[in-house]
Amino acid sequence: MTDPKDRLDALRADIERRNPGQPEFHQAVREVLDTLGPVLTARPQYAEAGLVERLLEPERQIIFRVPWTDDHGRVHVNRGYRVEFNSALGPYKGGLRFHPSVDIGVVKFLGFEQIFKNALTGLGIGGGKGGSDFDPHGKSAAEVMRFCQSFMTELARHIGEHTDIPAGDIGVGGREIGYLFGQYRRITNRWEAGVLTGKGQGWGGSVIRPEATGYGAVLFAAEMLKARGEALDGLSAVVSGSGNVALYTIEKLQQLGANPLTASDSSGYVVDDKGIDLALLKQIKEVERGRVSEYATRRGPSARFVRQGRVWEVPADVAFPSATQNELDVEDARTLIANGVKAVSEGANMPTTPEAVHLFQEAGVAFGPGKAANAGGVAVSALEMAQNASRVAWSRERVEDELAGIMRSIHAVSHETAERYGSPGDYVTGANIAGFERVADAMLAQGVI
Repeated sequence: MTDPKDRLDALRADIERRNPGQPEFHQAVREVLDTLGPVLTARPQYAEAGLVERLLEPERQIIFRVPWTDDHGRVHVNRGYRVEFNSALGPYKGGLRFHPSVDIGVVKFLGFEQIFKNALTGLGIGGGKGGSDFDPHGKSAAEVMRFCQSFMTELARHIGEHTDIPAGDIGVGGREIGYLFGQYRRITNRWEAGVLTGKGQGWGGSVIRPEATGYGAVLFAAEMLKARGEALDGLSAVVSGSGNVALYTIEKLQQLGANPLTASDSSGYVVDDKGIDLALLKQIKEVERGRVSEYATRRGPSARFVRQGRVWEVPADVAFPSATQNELDVEDARTLIANGVKAVSEGANMPTTPEAVHLFQEAGVAFGPGKAANAGGVAVSALEMAQNASRVAWSRERVEDELAGIMRSIHAVSHETAERYGSPGDYVTGANIAGFERVADAMLAQGVI
């Protein structure tokens, strides 16, 4: 049999050849393939069945035109995407991202990550992702509505509560989910609540869905520290971003006794020596849709705004990259390590470059990869689906307990799998292999499809 390393190297080269101009997808594939050698050696039936080759190719890639009209009657055309990557464990599940940076490579990277993330939750959901290069920033609510309606007019024929269940992501919050769901209902003439997650609580949504990704990242960090005999209580934290993930990362850190010091957006970052005033930050970002610079102006002398700075310059015990992919590079990692960081937990998808991850691991920093650490969002999405299926709404306490249990389970299986394959403490290897084994076993059982 071909040596697993040679086989994986050949697969990586083939992916890069067949998918040109998609660096994010190449990076996500490389990060997984670099860890699969031991499992292919231990379980050669995976290689014999061509499971990795099949896993790397999406089951379906959909690209479509999205025409819409602005408030002045001008017609604009954007491009929409949905990549249905793998359904071995259940219907495709993954968010929609509306951002100018979205292209097929970005959607494929996100969908590929989603396969393993969803598998780790143990909740019977496959991996998919979608979105558009539409930018909701600066658009009126009426313009966003018209775009969402046009987007859903095409997407509706590809999704369903037993087929593919989108959710939100960057640029797609409760407002956008509402417009998308309304158009889906209009087209299908069905109240199919389980077709989208992230809905409003009054019409099929789940409590703590907005909070879930940030909460989960903090809970995973707490488990990593606990495994080392430490706790979050009393530690300082640096958080990037100021969207949903960052805001609720800050909230959960404060609930567990830690002191988050920062938030950021594309203009720079704010650092508050007294700790972030979450009510003020939520008012600026969620209600006023303003910039983090306004926080420093209104907070007073304890806070300062650093224009175009790197949030990772701020010394802290734990770090939560919660904005976007590749935001934390090797120089940032060196700075964090020099400042004594104990743990890094990824709230965003692939926010840390491979070189930076390697530095953290070499330095003995506990590193929680996104497919494990930020799985809380999709976990509560799956819980929302369960509530929709039975036409009930669970209490906040029940959903929080379920989320905490899922994050503990993800940490445990990642930790145990890393040890089983000779890489103790390596959550990247543990999460990749644990997620891969669950998907691979299902694919093996279902035949060559």
